[in-house]
Amino acid sequence: MKKLLYSFLLLSSATLFAQQNPSIKFAVANNIIGTVDMFNAKKAIVQSSKVYSNAANLPQNLKKYSFISSQGFTEYKIKSGYEGLDRISLADLNTQHDIPADTPVFIEGYEFTDTNTVVYGDILGKMEAKNHNGRKTLFISTAR
Repeated sequence: MKKLLYSFLLLSSATLFAQQNPSIKFAVANNIIGTVDMFNAKKAIVQSSKVYSNAANLPQNLKKYSFISSQGFTEYKIKSGYEGLDRISLADLNTQHDIPADTPVFIEGYEFTDTNTVVYGDILGKMEAKNHNGRKTLFISTAR
């Protein structure tokens, strides 16, 4: 029985790991999640950036994002006076898809359990509600 359980856990973790997109590098600006590619496409609004190579190097205010920093993490500062980027909370996205607001959301295979997290609209490519562990869950891909 232990071997069966161990095999199941190993397969489950391998499946979850395989779903994560290692080419996506997350970024944050003003405590809002985006991607490095998104900010590279909008260089005119970026004042500065700082790259962190791993979770151990993150400053205290970014520690809550350590679960998405496995591929590196970049913090951007937006030029003052610029408010032109759309943003939305994960709870609001859940509500729009008829999912309870507190249900975790998966973005590129990473599970965001805090649905008060705000993301930039530019990273919302394909959104799909799927059954995950018997619960309707929102899965987001940044690819368009």
